[in-house]
Amino acid sequence: MNIKEFLSPKRIWFHIVLAIGITLVIVIVSMICLKFFTRHGKEIEMPDFVGQDSEVLIANSKSNDFVIVVSDYFFDKSQKPGIIIKQNPEAGEQVKVGRKVYVTVASSVPPKVPMPELKDVSLRQAEIMLKASGLELGDVIYKSSPFENAVLEQLYKGRAISPGTEISKGDVISLVVGKNIENLPNETTESAGEDEVN
Repeated sequence: MNIKEFLSPKRIWFHIVLAIGITLVIVIVSMICLKFFTRHGKEIEMPDFVGQDSEVLIANSKSNDFVIVVSDYFFDKSQKPGIIIKQNPEAGEQVKVGRKVYVTVASSVPPKVPMPELKDVSLRQAEIMLKASGLELGDVIYKSSPFENAVLEQLYKGRAISPGTEISKGDVISLVVGKNIENLPNETTESAGEDEVN
């Protein structure tokens, strides 16, 4: 049997060879396209985006090498809102072109936190609980009471605040604290930094 007869459309071998040829062409073209679109094997150094304005960076797209994705917002009074404060991957890493860069951006709005229950705990413990909740201790108002150094009231902007009330992280809380001292005036206000707080 010569090649002409072997490849005759009437023979099954013709169709098998044709199918194999088409499959090989599809595989080769697919690999070339995949390599082109993914830029396979090309790696570059990750730039440092920390400290840059996220909106400007995303809008102008510093380059087509990366895709900037905001993954989280974090409130930090020391940071200008909108500034990138963290990135993943970190600067200096070798990454493929087109890699997504997940960034954490400084928020202008502090998150809400629940007011803890401070009544009847010691002043020192109350200060620790406030810090753990992201709140700050303001004035300490001493009031005559048999419960020495115990918190009698918790105040927010001069008014009593109930436990569980949602307030902004970083807000200031004042405390009314008992002091068992004879002839102590009805209320004595001292700053949290003074020795009597301890």
